[in-house]
Parts: sequence; structure tokens; C-alpha cells
Amino acid sequence: MKADRLLSILLLLQARGGIPATELAAQLEVSVRTIYRDVEALSAAGVPVWAERGRNGGVRLLPGYRTDVTGLTSDEARALFVLAADGAHKALGLGGSIASALRKVMAALPPDHRPAAERTSERILVDPVRWMQGRPADVELGELQRAVFTDRRLRLRYRRSGEAAAGEYTVDPYGLVSKAGVWYLVADRDGEPRLFRADRVQSATVDEEPVRRRPGLGLAEVWTALRDGVERVPDEVRVRCRVRSGRLDMFLRIQSAHLAGPPADRGDGWADVELAFRAVRAARALLVFGADVEVLGPASAREELAAAAAEVTRLYGGDGDDRG
Repeated sequence: MKADRLLSILLLLQARGGIPATELAAQLEVSVRTIYRDVEALSAAGVPVWAERGRNGGVRLLPGYRTDVTGLTSDEARALFVLAADGAHKALGLGGSIASALRKVMAALPPDHRPAAERTSERILVDPVRWMQGRPADVELGELQRAVFTDRRLRLRYRRSGEAAAGEYTVDPYGLVSKAGVWYLVADRDGEPRLFRADRVQSATVDEEPVRRRPGLGLAEVWTALRDGVERVPDEVRVRCRVRSGRLDMFLRIQSAHLAGPPADRGDGWADVELAFRAVRAARALLVFGADVEVLGPASAREELAAAAAEVTRLYGGDGDDRG
């Protein structure tokens, strides 16, 4: 859009005074000829800008000419650049827009605020993907966004966890949530709140029918209730174990979702840790730590791990060549 491009040129020049036309063209993804035409348009509108052609030429703005973003403090400017680092804008199709917006904000900042904002963008990186979780699959949020912002119902083809085939669902969306790098659609289905992982949506069609949300509820309230329901462990099984002190930090990172309390140092090179699992069988995950973790109780958890270890021994104890 030409008006947006003209403003971008003005603010870039305001930040630096003079810029080679080739650099402007590359940043704004247009030709050098277009940049020169835009400079003529700005000049005709009364902006003190001119072009210098030739090897050392470029586009320049009269020193002292500027527009200010008033009332923006240094900390507020830094916060904007941290906010832009979370990657959510890319999934929403706003990657180019956030870059353009920040360029305009940077150009309009008071000069004494710019260094702190620039250092923030260079020194702070937010990676939403948890360790050893793998990078979430790319998702297409276009139709989901359209339904959310136009307050329309959605018809989904969606594959639920553990099911091979997708089902058909008509839902009433509240909004989209990014949780640890994974996008979810928060919606009602038949008047009940549901979570739909965006990467399991095989197709989405926006219905012409208006959304039917439950009165008095918004995205934040529905999301909080759904999240608490997922995190709450029903009929939890408490498992007591001891962990070798040298492996405790890694153990706590990997098992953070199951911790039932802080670890207690035994003073003998081990620490006592209590975990909460949904079922006894889930304690099998502790076998990955080998002899660095010993389950102390309950007896059912020790029996479960012993049975799992026996299965592994039978699998690898014989001659593998006999099984083809």
C-alpha cells in the first residue's frame, strides 16, 4: 500500500537522516525507481526530503524534521520489542506487520530511548518451545481467525487424540490461545467448553450463522477453566522416590509437571522427591533415569517398574537374530 510505504520511508529517514535508495528498496521490497517516485510524492506533500543520485547518492531528510510518539517511556519502548519476540505474530500472518510497526515505533522514539530499545531487540530472545518437546508443526490459522473475529460458527474436520479418523464438529469459538508454542482453538461444542489443537484441524469452514457463546463468558474465563481441568490430576497416584543428587536438576526439569512438592536432601548423596501421576503405569517413565532413581513406594509403583524392566530384559535378553 503506497500510503503505508511513504510513512515507512519517512520514519526510516527520520531515524537515520540519509539512506541509500537501494537499501530502502530492499527493505520495502520495491524497485529503486519506485523509491524515487515515492520521494517525489513526499516532497510534493511538503516533507523536506530529497534524492541524491549517483554512486554515493541516497535519500535524505532535512535534519530536525520529525514526528514523535509522545508519552512513551524508555521501559515501555523496551517492552514493545520483547513483546514482538514471542513468534506468535508469524503464526497469525502478522510477521511483516510487526516488523513494519516496530520500524515505525523505533523511528518515532525520542533519540535517548532508541539505544535501550535496540539493545532489547538484540539481547532478548523468546523461544516458546520447551526443551526436548520438538518444534510444533506449522499451522494454518486463517479460517480460525476469521471465525473468531467475525463472530461466526465454525465447521471443523478434526482428528482427536488417539483416533485415526477425523470427525465433523460444529463449534462456537471464543478465541485462539498459544500455549508453549502450540495453538489451540477455545470453543463451545453443544454448549460445553472444548479445546481443539490447531495442528489437528484438517479443514475449517466459517459458517454464516452467528456464534452462540454462553452469556457472560469471555476467552480468558473459558481458557482458565479448561487449562485447570487439564492440569488437575484426577485420582492421582503419589509416588515417592529417591534421586541421586548429581541428576536431581535434570530430573526436576523433566518431571516438573508431576512434582507434588519440593525435593528434600537426604544428606547421603540422594534427595527424596514425591511425584503425582494419573495412573501407576505412568511411573514407567522413571526407568529412563536407570539406577539414578529408585521408587520407594507405593508397592504398586515398584511392581510396575519391575514388570516393565522384566519386559525389556526379555526383549533384549535373547539372540536378536532369531527374530529376523
